[in-house]
Amino acid sequence: MRIFAILVATLFIAPLASTQPAPPKKKKLLCIGQVKGFQHDTVSHGLAMLWKLGQDSALWDTYIRTDTQLITKKKLGGNAKTLDYFDAVAFYTTGEIDLDDSQKADLISFVKDDGKGFIGVHSATDTLYKWPEYGEMVGGYFDQHPWNTFQAPVIVEDTTSPISRHFPKTFTTYDEIYQAKDYSRAKVRVLMRLDETKLDLNNKNVHRADKDFAVAWLKDYGKGRVFYSTFGHTYESWDRPDMQKMWLEAVKWCLGLTQTDTAPRPKPAN
Repeated sequence: MRIFAILVATLFIAPLASTQPAPPKKKKLLCIGQVKGFQHDTVSHGLAMLWKLGQDSALWDTYIRTDTQLITKKKLGGNAKTLDYFDAVAFYTTGEIDLDDSQKADLISFVKDDGKGFIGVHSATDTLYKWPEYGEMVGGYFDQHPWNTFQAPVIVEDTTSPISRHFPKTFTTYDEIYQAKDYSRAKVRVLMRLDETKLDLNNKNVHRADKDFAVAWLKDYGKGRVFYSTFGHTYESWDRPDMQKMWLEAVKWCLGLTQTDTAPRPKPAN
């Protein structure tokens, strides 16, 4: 009777198990850490954190590379993946990294035409100055860090976006904040900026007459999604749970897993 009962139970349970939905397929993130200029100590730490966030959330697998070979749509040998395999690309890069004209066109097409994602980390704006279309995609270029590494006073402008709503309205973070050039609020949605009333604006390296020092923004780029933040110069920044939450939600949005308003807005009053 015991064996009979087990057989009957198995007949009922097996069909139920077979009808359980399969877990969603994990997304693929390509992280590039190539450096052709200033050496940031935290490149490995930061890209490893993006790997860990993907593993802990079970939402994406991360491929970390210090070369740019995979940034192409051309078929590669030796089991090498190409852009067609990935859902988003993250740059923690510096300088004129190794991309030929074909690779540049493929990266732009990956985001703009294919609707994929791009994540720019800290010095991603200190990259590829000789390629204006890259700066247009990211939203601007590095133009000094007037206050170097300091306790940066931050204002959260977008309290509804999943990328920034978990922060308090104002906070400080120990980091190196980039000033941006070739940047316009008409082309990006600023999530957070420095509180200019708490800055030394007499610093000789302050170039923005509008006193607009955005520290995190996102934008639509063709069919694709782009996120950039100047945060990430220090180990302290990467080890903060609220910053990890920001990067987690930023990658999720760039992977198309969440939605948020991308409409540009003018700078609000303090």
